[in-house]
Amino acid sequence: MPAVVIANNGDMPEFEGRITFNVILCAVIAACGGLMFGYDIGVSGGVTAMDDFLKKFFPDVWERKQHVHENNYCKYDNQMLQLFTSSLYIAALIASFFASKTCSKYGRKPTMQLASLFFIGGVVLTTFAVNIEMLIIGRLLLGLGVGFANQAVPLFLSELAPAKIRGALNVSFQLFITIGILIANVINYVVGKIHPYGFRISLGMAGVPALLLCLGSLAIYETPTSLIERKKLKQGREVLKKIRGVDDVDLEYDSIVHACEVASQFTQPYHKLMKRESRPPLVIAIMMQVFQQFTGINAIMFYAPVLFQTVGFGNDASLFSAVVTGLVNVLSTIVSVVLVDKVGRRPLLLEACLQMLITQCIIGGILMKDLKITGDLPSGEAWVVVIMVCVFVAGFAWSWGPLGWLIPSETFPLETRTAGYSFAVSSNMLFTFIIAQAFLSMLCHLRAGIFFFFASWIVIMGLFALFLLPETKGVPVDEMVERVWKQHWFWKRFFKEEQVVQRETQMIYPHLT
Repeated sequence: MPAVVIANNGDMPEFEGRITFNVILCAVIAACGGLMFGYDIGVSGGVTAMDDFLKKFFPDVWERKQHVHENNYCKYDNQMLQLFTSSLYIAALIASFFASKTCSKYGRKPTMQLASLFFIGGVVLTTFAVNIEMLIIGRLLLGLGVGFANQAVPLFLSELAPAKIRGALNVSFQLFITIGILIANVINYVVGKIHPYGFRISLGMAGVPALLLCLGSLAIYETPTSLIERKKLKQGREVLKKIRGVDDVDLEYDSIVHACEVASQFTQPYHKLMKRESRPPLVIAIMMQVFQQFTGINAIMFYAPVLFQTVGFGNDASLFSAVVTGLVNVLSTIVSVVLVDKVGRRPLLLEACLQMLITQCIIGGILMKDLKITGDLPSGEAWVVVIMVCVFVAGFAWSWGPLGWLIPSETFPLETRTAGYSFAVSSNMLFTFIIAQAFLSMLCHLRAGIFFFFASWIVIMGLFALFLLPETKGVPVDEMVERVWKQHWFWKRFFKEEQVVQRETQMIYPHLT
């Protein structure tokens, strides 16, 4: 396989390595955590559109749905129905902080294994639920699995990958999320015709990716960074040799050891995270999650079948339309895999902002003009909405979707990496919860204006990416402070060079001071 040499800036060291089978295998298995998460995103929206599911758990919503003159925008407005979707994310939010400690103390690999076990437990409860309480408890367990997986998997991928292909490997997490969404949409479409238990098949199939992650994780390596961080130096060097495919790993090994020695001086990473010099990656990590959710993507992915029913498609047609958007999502994420390490992070983000802004405005304009409180859109305009949704999903899928996870996973120094990333995950889960819990009510009250609400956020995030987001393409994760943050026109003011050097020297060589 071709050798990969990390890009060198100035006097920074080069790290040589190969794209080995071991790295690819570990990345694919770890990314099953994304498959697990994506399937759940896709299945929840389809299930909530199935009559059998609504009759069993939400009879009031089902009754309202039968009235042909019911308000197009409000027929699914039910807090308990939204709680079915959103409860997972509040559990994931809480879990992310515990997952941070698990990642640091026990490693990334055991954290992924624990995630799969939580998820399997949640699948069992939701599949065989006989009442709404059992259903919600199952969703909370699924949320614990998602919280642990979303904390561990992107960190695992960033630390495992050579810098030259770190973006592509990390985006595989998002790629598997999109594949999971697509699979869930296909299954929803097929089993939607099986009465009265088709929804239970959809919910039960979520256990498959969880089993893949649980069993597959037995065959993968822990990351060298995690091993060295936990004082397993010899094992860390051996794993580094295996995943790089070369014997001469001294430069990279020494760099990781140095980063771990610096990090070990900080026994309270959350306290360190509040320091001024930690603010740039923390702000970027949190804002990437806020912006990712306020694109409106999860409102569309959660409720795609419901949305398509609202604009006039029947039940089967709406589920099929969700399959189409899911396929677009997968194919467009592959574009990100190909381009992220070639053109960089910022160009993809900025182009997508323009693309998503235009599509949101077109969708909002059509609905505002022609979708009244009762009745359907004309067939031609309904298909324009579907096409615009697909174009919107494509833009998101090669930009803010995968990069929302990639950028926070690669920008924190080791001493605050797991703690900082837990803030990213928890922020993502918090705002996913807010959108999932509020979307159907917002749709009811804002009607078509909801798309202009999300469009205004896209303008803000585009300006943020243009002026405040640094490019991280090709930079080793343990060199971000020197190569990225201290070189950025705005963020460099948070670092006082002499104080940083002096403090690190005192920590590593206290006998010299």
